Amino acid sequence: MNVSVVGSGSLGTTVAACLADLGHEVTAVDTDEATVEALSRGETPVDEPGLGPMVTAYAGRGLTATTDHAAILETDLTMLASPTPTDEDGSPDTGALLAAAEAVGAALADADGYHLVVVKSTALPGFVESELLPTLEAASGMTEGEDFGVAVNPAFLRAGSAVDDFMEPDRIVIGTDGDDRALDRLAELYHPLVSDWDVPVVETGRQEATMIKYANSAFLAAKASLINDIGNVCKEVGVDTYAVADALGEDDRISERFLQSGVGWGGSRLPADTTALASAARDAGYEPAMLEAAIEVNDRQPQRLLSLLESHCELAGARVAVLGLASEAGSDDVRGSQAKPVIAGLRDRGASVVAYDPRAADAMAETYPDIEYADSAAAALDGADAAAFLAGWPAFADLDAEFDAMAEPVVVDGRRIVGRREGLVYEGLTW
Repeated sequence: MNVSVVGSGSLGTTVAACLADLGHEVTAVDTDEATVEALSRGETPVDEPGLGPMVTAYAGRGLTATTDHAAILETDLTMLASPTPTDEDGSPDTGALLAAAEAVGAALADADGYHLVVVKSTALPGFVESELLPTLEAASGMTEGEDFGVAVNPAFLRAGSAVDDFMEPDRIVIGTDGDDRALDRLAELYHPLVSDWDVPVVETGRQEATMIKYANSAFLAAKASLINDIGNVCKEVGVDTYAVADALGEDDRISERFLQSGVGWGGSRLPADTTALASAARDAGYEPAMLEAAIEVNDRQPQRLLSLLESHCELAGARVAVLGLASEAGSDDVRGSQAKPVIAGLRDRGASVVAYDPRAADAMAETYPDIEYADSAAAALDGADAAAFLAGWPAFADLDAEFDAMAEPVVVDGRRIVGRREGLVYEGLTW
């Protein structure tokens, strides 16, 4: 099948490469010439496990890239994969997505026959009908449902495991409002996954499909915040949170996933989706108490970590190592990273920060260019008065003698990744 993917950020590149791996002929379309040139060389700026080798393998052989939106006319369907970051008021910024829709619509004006436009980007319920469809129709001079179709096919990809999440999904959600031509094309697109892995397919309306993405994020955020809140209680009464969570996970109504208490959730989508859904609810006249509580608990976790550091170390003038800057281990993405409020809090308290992350230091330096960045965990710990662990990189579990180089052996562990050892003043955030 011939597929075009508009937008070559982390979402679009992952989708394009994975579809090529499923055997489709994929054209990546992006307005940035440097990105297109990199993809054409088999390179990607997106640091995602497994993605680089996949792009290299298919570049020019199943995956091509261009800045020309007219290339979509040679494909059976077009996926819109532009980013929708969160504005200051919590609502998604759909400017890039609408610009992509306008460019696609202009190209569709020359289409010969039915073309399917698939919204892969995250957008609130109502956006497709009220903004995206009119944009496509105005730019193309065509009528949706007759000359072209629009479907919603949300992505459920996590930074650090996006390729695996695409190739081994829990389910595929397709919103078409009953457009049989759209259903047929998406069935063909995902046939390799459905036939080989028996992946469930949820067929629903477009508005429902957009809401499923937000509801999914909100539910996971609430679950993670609840176990963090329970963990905070366990910490106060001297109970091992992880022993409690292990037992909870055996209940199939709860399951063991998202029961790792700690410094809180981050990433590009969980904070953005939860905040956007809460904002949309308030705009509609409803106060989303559970969503607000999930956000509040998450916002408090970095402050609890700072309080634990203060209980063992005078932070004013102290050298504090912050290890793990990515929002999730395995990624270079710092969007929504809990390291950001921790670094800000340390600086507010007069501490000097030395930070380390295997992949995310350069990205964090864009937010905090004037703190020190170490080239290894050992270098960050050397001479530090305290250390905070904020992402669960597996290599951190192997640290041992490196703690002996600290000026004061104080560790606050936000991910239960560090092993307790003699001579180490160790505090788990929620245990």
